[in-house]
Amino acid sequence: MFTGIVQAVGTIERVDEIPEGRRFEIGCPLLEPASWNIGDSIAVSGCCLTAVALSTHGFAVDLSAETLAKTRLGELEAGSRVNLEPALKMSDRLGGHFVTGHVDGLAELVSSRPSGDSRIDRYRVPAHLSRFIASKGSVTLDGVSLTVNAVDASEFEINLIPHTLKVTTLGALKPGDRVNLEIDLLARYLDRLQGEQR
Repeated sequence: MFTGIVQAVGTIERVDEIPEGRRFEIGCPLLEPASWNIGDSIAVSGCCLTAVALSTHGFAVDLSAETLAKTRLGELEAGSRVNLEPALKMSDRLGGHFVTGHVDGLAELVSSRPSGDSRIDRYRVPAHLSRFIASKGSVTLDGVSLTVNAVDASEFEINLIPHTLKVTTLGALKPGDRVNLEIDLLARYLDRLQGEQR
């Protein structure tokens, strides 16, 4: 479980093909990965992955064929930057919202416009996911917990404050780029419950 509060941005230093899919070696000494345990979970741009190797400067994760096909991680290469958040501890402060790290689909950045020092981004989502996104609700984009400002059919807008633009990879995105999308956990379960009552 995660919060969607990115703790650091790492860099993919190496990509290797493995029988099950692909292995990323990610550099990020700021998170002190040598203090983790093999098997710990970490959100890599919103995808819950397992640390399979650790060092003082980084860690390695294996990506299955499913993860490569269903998330934007399959588009990344050595040199790509990724948002990172280690799994939530019971004693941690919950600053965002409950995030599972299970990507529901990809959202495409349609447009960006400045709003003072902030930036308003408009995203398009697959039609089957649009019903889960509500104005003033929560959404996770590339592992970042965000509040939805407005919704219009299969598009929605978010406001990126200067801090988010500075400390995550979202500030470098341009129209046409895709991000990993996780809908709000509560919306997913409410939809399931309503479906059973019909």
